[in-house]
Amino acid sequence: MELVYSMLALTLVFSTPIIITSLGGMFSERSGIVNIGLEGLMMFGGFTAATALVFLQPYTDLAPWIAILLGALVGGVVSLIHAYLSIHAKADQIISGVAINMLATGVTIYLAQVIFEQQRTASFSQSFQRYTFYGLSDIPFIGDVLFTRVYLTVHLAIILVVASWFVLYKTPFGLRLRAAGEHPHALDSMGVSVFKMRYIGVVISGALAGLGGGILVLTQDIQYTVMSIGGTGFIALAALIFGRWKPAGVLGAGLFFGFSRIFALYSSRFDLLAQLPNEVFFALPYVLTIIALVAFSRQSVAPKAVGKPYDKGGR
Repeated sequence: MELVYSMLALTLVFSTPIIITSLGGMFSERSGIVNIGLEGLMMFGGFTAATALVFLQPYTDLAPWIAILLGALVGGVVSLIHAYLSIHAKADQIISGVAINMLATGVTIYLAQVIFEQQRTASFSQSFQRYTFYGLSDIPFIGDVLFTRVYLTVHLAIILVVASWFVLYKTPFGLRLRAAGEHPHALDSMGVSVFKMRYIGVVISGALAGLGGGILVLTQDIQYTVMSIGGTGFIALAALIFGRWKPAGVLGAGLFFGFSRIFALYSSRFDLLAQLPNEVFFALPYVLTIIALVAFSRQSVAPKAVGKPYDKGGR
């Protein structure tokens, strides 16, 4: 049973950046803009958070939190490039997102070389601490998984899922954002700027992706390298489609893909699986991503206007 608790607890850690980044993609695509650049935005956020932590850790215990907030800020700023190209320049949104991914690889390596004189950041010794919530940790099963030696970032992800649901479905802003991705001309006829709503959606997407990248590096690594994100942004995209562009669905899909990564790490502990090469299990998350996309893509209904540049004169 201890093995099960350990796997579930680590699943939450590995799922957190997937869930947060996927929520970012949801805001962008709900507004009508495809954001394939989530991987690159996570890289920008991860590099920024790791760099900030290296310099801030001697001065404050809040350094990890400040670092991931800076990662979110940089992710939001960089996403403005994708927003401008997709909304005002009416460029192909897929190509723009791919360009962000390619840009992130080159820029983060270059800045690491300039700042640290190597193609990675320096190692950081201080990062997020694990906490036990006494009292809550005594709850059967749930207490061992959610409230015993857990990163607070896990609870942050759950809070963001609930907050995203509330914003999208219970506020006028959420209604307008969804309208920008479903019926932009109807939204425009009500006097609401489609461009403005789409810009906001993309910037929120970039901020959450940057936050997810920062959390990933600070909870699963000791420094940023170009391989730190390791395709998590693309898995987040798959979780978005698998979750049908809904907060609850994104949560479930994120946990599913997070568990697939943990299962790969623990596979050698199962007698029936120990004989198979480790490479089979390390490929498992990506294989499951492909299978999930093939199995559920026809059932998933994307926002009607997603990927289509808005033209006031069009109908």
